Amino acid sequence: MKLTIKREQKEQKGMFGGHKGMTFLLSCRVELTPEERELIAKYKAEEQPLTYNRAGEPGLRISSLVRGVRYEVKDVTTLLNNEDVIKDACKEFKTLLMVMASFGGEETIEF
Repeated sequence: MKLTIKREQKEQKGMFGGHKGMTFLLSCRVELTPEERELIAKYKAEEQPLTYNRAGEPGLRISSLVRGVRYEVKDVTTLLNNEDVIKDACKEFKTLLMVMASFGGEETIEF
C-alpha cells in the first residue's frame, strides 16, 4: 500500500477583489498492490470504516481512500490534523490487510 499526500493552497478574494486570506487543500489517495485489491474484494471490505466521528458514526472508508479524498480547510493546523487522521487510518488499514492475509495460517509467539 502506498499513500500519496498532496498539499496546496489558494488565495481567497473578497467580493471587491481584496485579499481574504488563504484556503488550504489536502488531497490523499491510497494505491494498492494487486494482492491487497484481491483481499479487499474477497472480504467485500470496500465500505469498511477506518475512522469514526465523535458521535461514533463511520467516517473515512477504504473505498474513499482508494478513490482519493480532498479536504479544503481554512488553517494549516486543521490540515495537519486531517493529515494525521488519514495516516493513522492507513496504519489501521494495513493491519486489517495483514489480518485478512493471515487466515488459514498460524502464528507462534514466544515469551
